[in-house]
Amino acid sequence: MSYTPVIPASGYAGWKLLNRTMEKQKAAFVASAELKRDEDYFRAKIGSITSAEDLVADRRLLKVALGAFGLGSDINNKFFIRKVLETAADDKTGLANKLADKTYLKLATAFGFGESGTPRTQTSGFADDILAKYETRQFEAAVGESDESYRLAMAAQRDLGELAASSSTNNAKWYSVIGSKSLSTVMRTALGLPESVGSLDVDQQLVIYTQKAKSVLGSTDFSMFSDSAVMEKTVRLYLVRSQIDTNATTASGSIALQLLQSGSSGYSGASLLSKLV
Repeated sequence: MSYTPVIPASGYAGWKLLNRTMEKQKAAFVASAELKRDEDYFRAKIGSITSAEDLVADRRLLKVALGAFGLGSDINNKFFIRKVLETAADDKTGLANKLADKTYLKLATAFGFGESGTPRTQTSGFADDILAKYETRQFEAAVGESDESYRLAMAAQRDLGELAASSSTNNAKWYSVIGSKSLSTVMRTALGLPESVGSLDVDQQLVIYTQKAKSVLGSTDFSMFSDSAVMEKTVRLYLVRSQIDTNATTASGSIALQLLQSGSSGYSGASLLSKLV
């Protein structure tokens, strides 16, 4: 049986407690038999893989490859993933470069099947690099089974930091946030923006995100996420507001249920209805 991370509480308080035991819990998780079997198979087989076609043909290898980038749900989309993997990093017409979610481009770049020369599966240290990513993502997924907001917060800390350190333009970094389902969820919630923002044109979203970031975080410069204090504030705002939204939804549902029950029992719902207005 695999190790299940212990989540001591909910909300920001629970997040602080989780972080105190994060290192030990991840070590216990990585040592689980199921994960070890995946890793042993990947180490033994990945060196023989020389093309995207080879990789998608081996489901066990593909599971690790996609899992390392948080794309495990795409495991049955073999043709799509093959086309992604065959994209060269500098080919702007390639599928991975056309997708708004740049996680796919990271996957393609990591394996290098679209590049000329020897694929990266043949290089020293490749398996170690992919497996380190796989362990991190799998641990986050395990945490997410208990509290999805914690999984998103963990991913945001990693991804925002990587984006901040990248050589992309400031606007390109914000577009990456907008194009990522997980990052946009965290950032939108942290900045207090409504979910409906996601239905707007991306250029309109850019204006809204940057203006709100200036108001809430004090800057529109994406490099601010290299500052641990800004990162901590962003995660804290996300978790606190996420918990408030969850509690509000739960409370509304509870009151609505009471109204239905009182109505079916023949009692007046007036006192309960007053709580909703």
